[in-house]
Amino acid sequence: MKHLPNIAGGLLGLAFVAIGLMVLLGVGPEQPAPPEGSPAALFMGALGPTGYMSFVKVLEVLGGLLVAVPRTRALGLLVLGPIVINILAFHLFITGGQGLFDPPVILVSVLSAYLLWCERKAFGGLLAGDQSAAD
Repeated sequence: MKHLPNIAGGLLGLAFVAIGLMVLLGVGPEQPAPPEGSPAALFMGALGPTGYMSFVKVLEVLGGLLVAVPRTRALGLLVLGPIVINILAFHLFITGGQGLFDPPVILVSVLSAYLLWCERKAFGGLLAGDQSAAD
């Protein structure tokens, strides 16, 4: 059981690094375009030309590398946390729940939640508030 967080971190890191690099380098299978005029098509049409998605993919690669290394896992989770939330929000709000239960989305969500639970002590200071103000 003590190696399970390292396995989960390696899998999550590999997923984000692989997918991020595939998109950045333009390799891998091409995803089917969402239906014309759908909220997903409008959303991706707004973000694609701006370079925003390239920025997100660079953060995915960086976060994936950080989360794969046990010493930097908490920092990697801070980088990947908003990305995972946005993946879930996209599938929930923009696609109307379609794809929310696809295996990659579930895998990333479960691994992220598990690692966040394992690293909860590292985030304790963020939730404790400012102790110096109470003195």
